[in-house]
Amino acid sequence: MAIPDFQTLMLPLLEIAGDGKEHSLADVIDLLAERFHLTAEERAELLPSGTQSKFVHRVGWARTDLREAGLLERTGRARFRITDRGLAVLRGTPQTINRAFLRRFLEFDEFLRRTRRGRDEDGNAAIETEIVVPTTPEETLGGAYQTVRQALAQELLGRIRSCSPRFFERLVVDLLVAMGYGGSRKDAGRAVGQSGDGGIDGVIKEDKLGLDVVYVQAKRWDNTVGRPIVQTFAGSLEGQRARKGVLITTSQFSPDAKEYVKYIEKKIVLVDGEQLAQLMIDHGIGVTELATYTVKKLDLDYFEEE
Repeated sequence: MAIPDFQTLMLPLLEIAGDGKEHSLADVIDLLAERFHLTAEERAELLPSGTQSKFVHRVGWARTDLREAGLLERTGRARFRITDRGLAVLRGTPQTINRAFLRRFLEFDEFLRRTRRGRDEDGNAAIETEIVVPTTPEETLGGAYQTVRQALAQELLGRIRSCSPRFFERLVVDLLVAMGYGGSRKDAGRAVGQSGDGGIDGVIKEDKLGLDVVYVQAKRWDNTVGRPIVQTFAGSLEGQRARKGVLITTSQFSPDAKEYVKYIEKKIVLVDGEQLAQLMIDHGIGVTELATYTVKKLDLDYFEEE
């Protein structure tokens, strides 16, 4: 079963609170997860930002909307109780509770107006779009960010595949240094990009002190990299008495190639084109910052009175 959206969670949450007792958000999260028969994997699924469980986040937003409509009241940090208005709503046996339903309460209508994001052609608040949206604002923002990031990754891969082999070698050096490998840029430049025997392109320090080394092979392959190529690289490591290696491609690895590295003694990390582009974005290689958005939340600790 898919994770229910935050509006679907409103009525079940209010029904749980219908006993009139004080409830903690943590307890309600567990009860709702049981009611919707969520698996452990579904409960562990994260927002696009990777900062919070998607289900926990949606329960929190359902509680916020019910509280803004006056159906719940806060009794302490992450604790709440149903109000007389909430009990009256339950006595009416509603089939569903969503943002359209909650707009009958002036407090909630005003809440939507305060938090509106856009306007229509006449300059009026575009509230209706916020009512029907099944995702929370954070999910919408996170999803948009991932879309932009994915498009950028594809652009990067296109440029990487069109650059010269020499430039690609330099790109790999820049990325490894940005990730903390290779010591100084000068040291890394001497280590990687120099053709070696046995199919190994270079050797780079694993840490700035050079306590261990990693053998690197980075090629602009267009076709899928299969198990034979990975086996050849593993054999090259054996010839050098090396324990660790990184194999980088601008394409992708076959399933049997990925399976092979799981069961060999050597530690070989496979980096395909998609992961290479994502690492470049993470470490600022070949990209420049366009805009920065900081998403903040209420600090409940600040408002706790002694």
